[in-house]
Amino acid sequence: MTLQNLQKQALQLSTSERWQLVQTLLESLQQETRPLQNKGNLSRLRGIAKGSVALSNQGTVAEYITYLTEKYQ
Repeated sequence: MTLQNLQKQALQLSTSERWQLVQTLLESLQQETRPLQNKGNLSRLRGIAKGSVALSNQGTVAEYITYLTEKYQ
């Protein structure tokens, strides 16, 4: 299946199904791009710095997608 065929099929889905697809893809990308964490090193740094803006923005995007998915179901 080509990307073009996949895009055409995705556009034929209902709005709620497309939002679910977007959420699934976003979660997949977040998992793949999340760096591997070494627990030993992180435990020594706990509390030194605030959470990164990128992670909080990703959480906000996921929450917004969830909100829209529920709204349009």
